[in-house]
Amino acid sequence: MIKQWAIAASLGVATLMSSQGFAAREEHEFEISVNIPTLAFYVIPAETDWIHREQRLPWNPHTSTLGGLRKYFDVKHDTSAIEARLESEPYISNGNDAENIYLRVSFNGQELSHDAQPRQVVSAQDAMTGSRVRLDIEPTVPSGGYKPGNFYGNVLLVFSAAAP
Repeated sequence: MIKQWAIAASLGVATLMSSQGFAAREEHEFEISVNIPTLAFYVIPAETDWIHREQRLPWNPHTSTLGGLRKYFDVKHDTSAIEARLESEPYISNGNDAENIYLRVSFNGQELSHDAQPRQVVSAQDAMTGSRVRLDIEPTVPSGGYKPGNFYGNVLLVFSAAAP
């Protein structure tokens, strides 16, 4: 009886040990970051989950139109207005320059350009109290209309504090 119990116990321990070798295991690795702005000056997305991801413009196959993108930013500067400009001309491309789709970029209702001279996009009064403002990116219809393909591009906004 003791011999049978010892064999059963040995088999039970062996079974438990072997099941650990075949146990299911999952691992997840992801990046974590934070950008803590200075309280004196910031221009940050109100919803932080979109800014580092590719943004897809909506295509409507029924009307053959391309939609835009609308996002909000929280802004503040404690001594003067906030200015903005584009680092380069905004467009999306499929690799054929003749089919580029140019984008109209507005921040707080002010259309931006890639000129070296920035435009005031938030007044000193609104900047001092802090406010939430809108970014709009609208495609412009190319002269020959939209062509089929996969289009990609970047929009690089540069914000600065206006000289007091």
